[in-house]
Amino acid sequence: MDLGDSTLGSPPTSPQVSMMETRGQFRSLPMGTILDRYLMRAFLRIFFVSLLSIASIYLIVDFFDRVAAFLGSGTSIGVVVRYFFYKAPLSISRVIGFATLFSTLFCLGMLARGQEITAMRSSGISVQRIAAPLLFVSLLICAGNFFWNETLVPIFSHRAQTIYLTEVRNQQQQSLFGTSDIWIRGENAFINIDKFDTKTNTLESVTIFRLNRDFSLRGLIEIPSVFWTGKGWESKDATEWNFSADGQITKQSKVVLPPISETPDDLRLLARDPEEFTFFDLQKQIEDMKSKGLDATAYKVDLQTKLAIPVISPLMILLAVPFALKRHLGGGMALSFGVAMLIGFGYWVLTAFSISLGHSAALPPWIAGWLPNSIFALIGLYFFTAEE
Repeated sequence: MDLGDSTLGSPPTSPQVSMMETRGQFRSLPMGTILDRYLMRAFLRIFFVSLLSIASIYLIVDFFDRVAAFLGSGTSIGVVVRYFFYKAPLSISRVIGFATLFSTLFCLGMLARGQEITAMRSSGISVQRIAAPLLFVSLLICAGNFFWNETLVPIFSHRAQTIYLTEVRNQQQQSLFGTSDIWIRGENAFINIDKFDTKTNTLESVTIFRLNRDFSLRGLIEIPSVFWTGKGWESKDATEWNFSADGQITKQSKVVLPPISETPDDLRLLARDPEEFTFFDLQKQIEDMKSKGLDATAYKVDLQTKLAIPVISPLMILLAVPFALKRHLGGGMALSFGVAMLIGFGYWVLTAFSISLGHSAALPPWIAGWLPNSIFALIGLYFFTAEE
């Protein structure tokens, strides 16, 4: 035997070793491969269909919620169509996270049902690596959602609110939209309200500018606080300033009935929702209220929520991947939709509860805005990193 021809020192070439080498290559698989593009295309196809379907369901539910107001006011079909056209961007914004969750569950479930996930795992690709392209897409969705909320949503939501106020409820638009710095036109007077507290039905820092027929100022009344009794507006004390034609100014303290015909429900229609503000407009509103010594806690919570809500898309990926792969949903649409409903409902209930605590000052604004995201992030990261 020629020892020089011996193969004892040559590397093993068994199929098991080759498989081990292949698995090592897949574990360090770089981003942007054919597999990544395949997963992203599969996810996006389902995502856009899901987004359109869920947003349509949201609008249908909103329609039946307002159908009594439409029928009661004899609103034409054209007005209803215009109202929901302008309401659509807000509806899309609110269901993006839910669509991301359902798309992930259904996409990975279908791949698992077709044994494609099994093939990837047997090649040494981890769950985290499989989910990487979906997480990348979710970050793009997160950024897109934020810019969507900053551009289309405020403009379209404001227009939808105007249509509902003036054309459906037939209310005269006498004031600027908002719960602070409201202007109302009264009989021979203009009324300025620094803040309307929707929870206690209280108007704070009310100033009534009394006018002559030629619109010259004949006096003003300053009222620290005006409250709703159920039948009308009342105040405990007020300071009245009268301006005479010869330039004399007189001052007296008295109790007056504010000449405000609008009820709290009317003023709520004029109230500007957080969705009608951009992030920077809301910041400006907060600074303006602080400069006037008004409580801006609710707006601070809404500001944090504006930042937190778009982050829901990556969170839904973290939560959906363990359920779709580790729990073996197997591609069933009914089960995927059920899990999505359960997770999504839990998130929105926790969000509503946290915001409510923030508005009542039971929680600091930044905690109230980010608490739901933090809890779901910890849960998602635990299950996501536990799967190998």
